[in-house]
Amino acid sequence: MGDKKSSGGRAEVKGKKSAKILYRPVGLASSIVGGIVAGQVFKQIYKRVAPGHPDDPPTPLQSEYRLRELVLASLLQGAIFSVTKALIDRGGARVFQKWTGEWPGD
Repeated sequence: MGDKKSSGGRAEVKGKKSAKILYRPVGLASSIVGGIVAGQVFKQIYKRVAPGHPDDPPTPLQSEYRLRELVLASLLQGAIFSVTKALIDRGGARVFQKWTGEWPGD
């Protein structure tokens, strides 16, 4: 009985490894799409939050912006990128699980 358990455990570990390897291209593609989507979402939100500013948010080397404006824009951008990436990664993992029957991250 111990042999069945250990061989089943090895097969399960092998299945998890293969699922992770097979998921890599899906994860890479979803990361690229996530970055593009997050960038567009951030630009639209920044236009609404800071209507008097140019279309592009401040960068660290632009001296005409106060530090406060730079930090707030960076915080907003980071939050949007994080949430968008998490949502897209989770969605990609769910689609992968539906196609293969295995969760890629466990």
